[in-house]
Amino acid sequence: MSPFSQLTIAIASLAMIAVLYLPIWRIELTAPQYPEGLVLQIFANKIGGAVDIVNGLNHYIGMATLHTRDFVEFIALPYIIGGFLAIGFLVALFNRRIIFYGWYFLFMLIAFTSMIDFYRWEYNYGHNLDPYAPIQVPGMVYQPPLIGYKQLLNFTAYSIPDSGGWIFIGVGVMLTAVLVMELRRSKKYSLKFSSSMPLAFLLVASVAFSGCGSDPEPMHYGQDNCKYCEMGIQDKRFGAEILTKKGKAFKFDDIHCLLGFMKSPEINQNEIASIYFVDFSGSHQFVKSGDVLLLQARALHGPMGGNIAAFSNPDSAKNYLQEFQGKLIKWEDLSK
Repeated sequence: MSPFSQLTIAIASLAMIAVLYLPIWRIELTAPQYPEGLVLQIFANKIGGAVDIVNGLNHYIGMATLHTRDFVEFIALPYIIGGFLAIGFLVALFNRRIIFYGWYFLFMLIAFTSMIDFYRWEYNYGHNLDPYAPIQVPGMVYQPPLIGYKQLLNFTAYSIPDSGGWIFIGVGVMLTAVLVMELRRSKKYSLKFSSSMPLAFLLVASVAFSGCGSDPEPMHYGQDNCKYCEMGIQDKRFGAEILTKKGKAFKFDDIHCLLGFMKSPEINQNEIASIYFVDFSGSHQFVKSGDVLLLQARALHGPMGGNIAAFSNPDSAKNYLQEFQGKLIKWEDLSK
């Protein structure tokens, strides 16, 4: 292998030491009674965070309590990670592709098996409920999401890699880049990759792991409720959505409700990644807030009295301005 590949493997192995000590995964729980949120952190050898509080809450819905001693994974995982990083240094030392390929396969096996085991753990705890629990909701299960958001009664659960998990993902990206380069260099497995392939892969991988939910969630009319007024979202001509930096979506039936929510303590302005409006005209697609003109007119009769419609096409906005006799405004002016 090339010296660059050897160095990358050594660095990746060294980085795995951090995975032994940093939290690998986190589950955040928020509810009206816990506005600051409750966080569970999963380390290689234990469960940390607000374990006692969550166990107390789980009692009411019949979920089993969480104890580190009940998981054999917390005994085995530190040895698995330690063995993996030790083998990594040997791979870099012996400098043989065939050994690296086997080591890379081992990494992918660890990653894949860990995710399956984590899903199995969440499934068991969310479905195997005490039939004599104080709170019982027929048909309700409490399995947290593997990744992303999920509503569980009045709690919102958010599951995402923690610092150690992101390092683990970064190691996977580095090793895959080495795999691509070494396959390209190998005469036995000669592949016609361009010289920029490793860089391109790193860029694609970094985008893939940078977060989820960069696009707005589609409106499900007749099913979704407005986050602010809690009314059902029905009118396809109005509506808006806030996306947070963590990928969570808040839906609104009226721009008036969106403005009210933004002024409430339920959201920090620094958490907002983007805001979208439903285009009043055409196919009623979502349009980013910076690309719209807003028409304010009483004759619009918005769902909650906001009487504001969004347009992506300035000509359409001007045509409706003549019809409804209102005024055109920009989102920047309205949101001040």
